[in-house]
Amino acid sequence: MRVLLVGAGGREHAIATSIKASSRDVELYAVMGNRNPGIVRLCSGFLIAKETDLEKVNTYAAKIGAEIAIIGPEAPLGEGIVDLLEENGVRCVAPSRDASQIETDKAWARQFMVNHSIRGVPEFGVFDEKKSALNFIDELGDVAVKPTWLTGGKGVRTMGDQLETLDDAKRYAAKLLEDNKRPVVIEENLKGEEFTIQAFVDGKKIRVSPAVQDHKRAYEGDLGPNTGGMGSYSCPDGLLPFITETDYEEGVSIMRDTVRAMRDEFDRGYRGILYGQFILTSSGVKLIEFNARFGDPEAMNILPLLETDFVEVMEGVVDGNLPDTTYSAMATVCKYVVPKGYPANPKKGTKLTVGDIGSAKLFYASVNEVDGEIYTGTSRSIAVVGIAEDLVEAEQIAERGLSGISGEFDCRHDIGTRDLIKKKVKRMREIRSQKPSS
Repeated sequence: MRVLLVGAGGREHAIATSIKASSRDVELYAVMGNRNPGIVRLCSGFLIAKETDLEKVNTYAAKIGAEIAIIGPEAPLGEGIVDLLEENGVRCVAPSRDASQIETDKAWARQFMVNHSIRGVPEFGVFDEKKSALNFIDELGDVAVKPTWLTGGKGVRTMGDQLETLDDAKRYAAKLLEDNKRPVVIEENLKGEEFTIQAFVDGKKIRVSPAVQDHKRAYEGDLGPNTGGMGSYSCPDGLLPFITETDYEEGVSIMRDTVRAMRDEFDRGYRGILYGQFILTSSGVKLIEFNARFGDPEAMNILPLLETDFVEVMEGVVDGNLPDTTYSAMATVCKYVVPKGYPANPKKGTKLTVGDIGSAKLFYASVNEVDGEIYTGTSRSIAVVGIAEDLVEAEQIAERGLSGISGEFDCRHDIGTRDLIKKKVKRMREIRSQKPSS
């Protein structure tokens, strides 16, 4: 079987590793925006091209005789890469352009949930005119301001974090409207702890994975600007220290209802990966957003734990016949090496050297390999993942992995540590004790 992977990040390196671990006879090919050395070493062939250059991707798929394609990043989904590939006989582990609106158009996604009476929707409004947007900010008071389009995980700003006052929120909303001439979503600023559930979907059935918590902020202590994700962790029981089985099942139920509603909305329904980013609040589980693909870094937590043959799961997605999936009962901690100055002013072209990383797993992301040497790009560079029977040991393995990488870079050492998790548990206990506002 010939499989085409589209994407060049840490998530895609993890996907490639899972594909090559299959018992099936698989030839792997890739289209990448940069030369990811981890993916290159697993491939029978590859093309360096923009993932959103659909004609190049389609031509390459035809050239190699691809039978199945899996799409890593979100941007090509929004451009319609699945529709084009499937028109030409390549089955895709990813949703169509219409179905991927669940991620690529936040206004559509919110309205879709309301139309189908799906739970977990915060109070919100969609605005393409400044005056009404600013009035709604005054009315709601404590808000999150969201571009409706893709921003690489860096466009959402919330009061109390990136926005200190109502005037800050108004200025940001006005700037988005004026600069982009596209609608913005303004919604209540949800308070709580976030968690992610990722699932394989075959149009009807979903197979969920362990919960993961990502850390978006650039600096330790969950401070600084938002990033694509500085690291993440998961626990052996599939939950997280601050969520219960009931909380987890509530998130899964929202995802099931969404997949069911997708069948009413589109003939093909939803097939591929569905990522639910939830927040546990004083009034229960709310949905922050859906993504139409694996998370990065969250894919690197769950894919190494997947015991079911990944290629068989891919076939089940595209054939509408998903097998049951099982995951090892292990803890994982993922920590990202990023260029100095990331995310605002990343220092590109810095040499990184990977030495002895112990028993940690390593996934390359936004790097380039030149004459056998690794250099930083403008985004996250290398992820290390510790896997162990408990979270403490997994975190220590990840730290050991970081110590084996030399060069000029930043990272967050606090991800997965006892101290940071204790703070999250304490915060969630305080939030649960609060009565929901009427």
